[in-house]
Amino acid sequence: MASKKSSLAALTLGAIGVVYGDIGTSVLYAVKEVFGSGHVPFTSDNVHGILSIFFWTLTVIVSLKYVTLVLRADYNGEGGLIAMLALASNAVKEKPKTRRILLLVGIFGTSLFYGDGVITPAISVLSAVEGLEVVSPAFAEGVIPVTLMILFGLFALQRHGTSGIGKFFGPITLVWFAVIALLGIIQIAEHPAILRALSPYYALTFMWANPVVTFIILGAVVLCVTGAEALYADLGHFGKKPIRLAWFFIVMPALVLNYFGQGALLLGNPAAVKNPFYMMAPQWALLPLVVLATLATVIASQAMITGAFSVTKQAIQMGYLPRLKIQHTSVRDTGQIYMPFVNWALFVAIVLAVVMFRSSSNLASAYGIAVTADMLITTILTFFVIRYAWNYPLSLCLAATGVFFVIDFAFFASNLMKLFAGGWFPLVIGGSVFTLMVTWKEGRRILNEKLRADAIDLPSFLDAVFVSPPARVEGTAVFMTAEPGIVPNAMMHNLKHNKVLHRQNLFVTVRNHEVPWIGMNKRVELQSLGHDCWQVMVNYGFKNDPDLPRALQQIKGRGCELEPMTTSYFLSRDTVVPTIGGGMAHWREKLFAQMHYSASGAADFLNLPNNAVVELGSKIEI
Repeated sequence: MASKKSSLAALTLGAIGVVYGDIGTSVLYAVKEVFGSGHVPFTSDNVHGILSIFFWTLTVIVSLKYVTLVLRADYNGEGGLIAMLALASNAVKEKPKTRRILLLVGIFGTSLFYGDGVITPAISVLSAVEGLEVVSPAFAEGVIPVTLMILFGLFALQRHGTSGIGKFFGPITLVWFAVIALLGIIQIAEHPAILRALSPYYALTFMWANPVVTFIILGAVVLCVTGAEALYADLGHFGKKPIRLAWFFIVMPALVLNYFGQGALLLGNPAAVKNPFYMMAPQWALLPLVVLATLATVIASQAMITGAFSVTKQAIQMGYLPRLKIQHTSVRDTGQIYMPFVNWALFVAIVLAVVMFRSSSNLASAYGIAVTADMLITTILTFFVIRYAWNYPLSLCLAATGVFFVIDFAFFASNLMKLFAGGWFPLVIGGSVFTLMVTWKEGRRILNEKLRADAIDLPSFLDAVFVSPPARVEGTAVFMTAEPGIVPNAMMHNLKHNKVLHRQNLFVTVRNHEVPWIGMNKRVELQSLGHDCWQVMVNYGFKNDPDLPRALQQIKGRGCELEPMTTSYFLSRDTVVPTIGGGMAHWREKLFAQMHYSASGAADFLNLPNNAVVELGSKIEI
């Protein structure tokens, strides 16, 4: 029992460090942006009204929507938008049109994650380093260079993995929540009347008296819940109970105390609006607070970078992105991966964001659209899950998700007003990734149709070959093929040029499924084709790590003995040639051809031994 308790405590501490880093650092800029907008005059009623809106936004969106409802929608223990998308799309698989629309909506939401992944590290680290300006105006010129140096160090560290420093994330973030709670308590003690804002009366009164202003400031209020999606995305790493315990007993109390402390400070000193978070601290504590805030924002950024690696890997395995180089940074935790292309593409985009916007206030204008769009998409997908996967009554489903839909849509609509002030930036990133994803998916469909149209039936071909068989050589040939039952191009080339056939021949198709995990007991399907030839189907979920040699070991004792030292892997390395009048616009065909050319080899992706791979190429027009 003691070990179970300690395990729960360790998971809860881990959740505090990874899951809540982003939402925990929102205190640096959320209140500042609402009151600094100039739309809300400084009166006691207005301060109470805004703080009440903050409290009830955290309660409704995070506590009720994510922690209570969305966390229930786990897919074999996994969470995140891709897991929700797979769950919703499988629930409506009898409705192909609805399923197709849901897949597009879900993939668009996944694409927006990258826009969020650029803005979050930029605004978090920049807002922390801006504390130097409060320490001394002389430091103002160093804010941008220091921010860029910290970000470069963070991204350069990724290839070494985070297992070594990851154990410090939870304790550092726990200290961060303790410090922000203490800062809030000190200010609340001087103006305890601010606690009246816990009542929804103040939020409703403010909204009733100022409907237009309320709509405008929602674009800034939403900053207090950025990072809520991480609750669901990290479900598989920590589980529901630790995430819920961390939120209700540590994170939410600390956030509420700090926000109300900032409100109390503004009641007594309206001039503190230029940076209410740092101005809560005494002068002697400013520099240590800047250091702690920087550490907290780096940890929050780390969670976003790790999330980008995981989402990209899942998108690759679901067939929405080409294969990219993946390096495992931990021998114990297979989930710890590093993707060089994603890492440095994110870094370049973040540097652009910091240099273009130059302050956290300017970046706040860019922040929000991607976040609220993802919140809205999560609500829509949740409806389809609880209606068609859980079979709840329609009225209950509409009631459960309808309220959240209205609130999410209000936040999204408010953020659209920031479109030309910077909101376009994450949308351009998300839109670009979405274009890549749908182009790759459609291009692969067209390519596979072309291959099928030109394909030769495998059983008939083998029967013809063995009427007068070529020379047989010892060993096993593994021919990779996208579609089962057709002759792989690599085999045709091997017979044409080498005029030999191996003693054993395996025709292997790797299938990626819209489920997180597929166990080893369902990994391999084997079918004999006669003549010591077998059709092999290898199944993976989008969270599994492909390892073909390991999977093929399972066919031993089933009529086919595989010796690693005498096994060769034959891959078809096709070159795509775009043609006018094909299935996609010409520019998309060119884009697909370039993505296909740049994709990392199947050998690396499938973990094939380098000294046993033979690649044979051909050109295919689409």
